[in-house]
Amino acid sequence: MKTIYWSLLLVGWLLVSGCSPRDVGDSQSLLHRGLTSDPESLDPQKARSVQAADVLRDIGEGLLGYTATGQLAPGSSQSWEIDDDGLVYTFVIREDARWSNGKPVTATHFVQGLRRLVDPANAAFYANTIADIGNAEAIIAGDVPVSDLRVEAIDARTLRIELSRPVPYLLSLLTHPSTFPAYAVTGNPDAERSPLSNGAYKLVSWEPGSILRLQRNEYYWNNAATAIDAVHHHVITEETAELNRYRAGELHTTDNVPPENFAAIKETYGDELRIAQYLGTYYYGFNLTRPPFQDNPELRRALSMAMDREVLVEKITGRGEAPAYSWVPPGTDNYDPPQLAYADLSQADRNSIARSLYQQAGFSADNPAQIELRYNNSDTQRRIALAVQSMWRETLGFEATLISEEFQVLLTNIREGQNTEAFRGSWMGDYNDATTFLNLLLSSNPANMTGYASDEFDSLMQRAATQVDPGRRRLYLEEAERVLLADHAIMPVYFYVSKHLVRPEVQGWEDNVLDYHYSQHLSLDAAQ
Repeated sequence: MKTIYWSLLLVGWLLVSGCSPRDVGDSQSLLHRGLTSDPESLDPQKARSVQAADVLRDIGEGLLGYTATGQLAPGSSQSWEIDDDGLVYTFVIREDARWSNGKPVTATHFVQGLRRLVDPANAAFYANTIADIGNAEAIIAGDVPVSDLRVEAIDARTLRIELSRPVPYLLSLLTHPSTFPAYAVTGNPDAERSPLSNGAYKLVSWEPGSILRLQRNEYYWNNAATAIDAVHHHVITEETAELNRYRAGELHTTDNVPPENFAAIKETYGDELRIAQYLGTYYYGFNLTRPPFQDNPELRRALSMAMDREVLVEKITGRGEAPAYSWVPPGTDNYDPPQLAYADLSQADRNSIARSLYQQAGFSADNPAQIELRYNNSDTQRRIALAVQSMWRETLGFEATLISEEFQVLLTNIREGQNTEAFRGSWMGDYNDATTFLNLLLSSNPANMTGYASDEFDSLMQRAATQVDPGRRRLYLEEAERVLLADHAIMPVYFYVSKHLVRPEVQGWEDNVLDYHYSQHLSLDAAQ
């Protein structure tokens, strides 16, 4: 049996966090952070957005977490063992792990959280995150009871997880907020407004569309290394408004940086502007369950080829993004993303082929396509949509109808699939492995918002899931992406870079490919 102990790694975590016990109590410190949209939920098993996860990582904690530099670190578990066959994981919960009411965090709380995640009654967006835990797929499908999930509290501090097949990235999965423990399920719809916390902070108040106020959780096991006493997440949907509040000294960090006058921002703020590689893909999705995109790959390919990605990243976004000709971003561990077949063609050649495909799809000047493109309210999203609309008009001769919606309305419409035709989407890696992107398009995944269903793709993903050898697993995953790209199930636009403004007094901020920045890793130095 292979045993992994994390005492030395824990010491490293305390060092890289930029905090020390002497930072605590010197004065009341308050960190102001920008947040580009309201969390749709702070129920860990029901939340789905990047913004919700940013807050949940402050107020909650999984079995593992990440350091400031993006390395795995112990969370509520202090150690774990992995059986030689890679199918059984046994975690030891910290003796000093506590909820914000002072009561112990137990193995049973993690069992409850994982069961809630796969319970069909909750329709959790991330249910498939733990599909490889024994019986999870059958539970999600409603075929067996939730109690059959192969997770067990051996005693108050010992958690056993049995897998149906080896998952080399399981430890990374268990950092995700959807796997956080559940103290109790009260049935009170307002419970998440004041949830119990097992993280470094606890939620004090939430004014939707305005601010989430967090306060130090004095019962947190690592409270002595938490430097900042309170955190305010300010909901600011417009990037320019967020920049103006940063300029006014109202924010310590921004969630984004507007593309307008980006060069001037870079010149003005210098090292305060943090740009870094990021595992994230901006894309346009197709609703494949209804016309005009259902059973019409020629139209999907025509739209994709007529989009000039180089112009978009150079003239519209202009913040270091790279054109996307694959679904999985570069920089993903042990993976070489295949590219769309026309990636090496000139835009003029792509446009010529796109016009031919448009005609093959049944459209012409006398019978133009009628396509709605939905995006969420944002200056940047509007500018991108307008540019794409112009490209399609110039190359293919039709006028797409642009529909701007509030973010939560857009998500609801995409999920319901009744009104949506084409839509703006993005996906950020929840862990550093190709499956965090590829799994999204599995026909069985409730998070698959396009309705894409391919037996060949699903079969290749299944074969990859059964592979222990990393090389063979990688080959199956790359072939699965080739199938996905050939089908044009989605239209990759560009790969993100993380973009933040961070004040000099904020210490401990480290760029990382996951763009995770826990408030507990930060401190404020008034001397800066």
